[in-house]
Amino acid sequence: MENKTNCSKRLKNTEFIFKELLAKSLVIFIGVGVVSAFAFGTYLIDFKNTSQLEYVEGSSLSIVTEKFDFKQDELIQIRIVNSGTNELTFSDSSYGLKITGLSGILIYSPISAQMISTLESRDEVTFSWDQIKNDGDAALEGVYKISSKGLDMDGNIVEKSTTITIWK
Repeated sequence: MENKTNCSKRLKNTEFIFKELLAKSLVIFIGVGVVSAFAFGTYLIDFKNTSQLEYVEGSSLSIVTEKFDFKQDELIQIRIVNSGTNELTFSDSSYGLKITGLSGILIYSPISAQMISTLESRDEVTFSWDQIKNDGDAALEGVYKISSKGLDMDGNIVEKSTTITIWK
């Protein structure tokens, strides 16, 4: 009889310890979830930059699209604008335009001649992308990064990027 009582006490002790550990692990998991959600939210604020065009003193480049969310097969107009006061120089006639996936893999870059191109202050150039990748396939739904890179008068790299989302 005494043996059953000891066994019963140990079982209740084990249940209590199990419930206590479960409660502690639940608190830890919720805490980790809150912290990671905050970190991911901070990343997305930077990632989904909505201020595309701001004119500034010095060297600056802006990439402007008419919106951020596009339907699949919709034509995307991309404006590359010298939004600074200094002239910008690009190594080719595509003005350094590249469209990549978020992983950095090149999806599209316009066919261009290897000639020096320039943008004076407040000048802009417009490209159209029909969502066809360099390999001839249609772009899938997802998030894409549009970027451009050039040089200012002092030889400093000036680059800008923005993101767009393609939906079905």
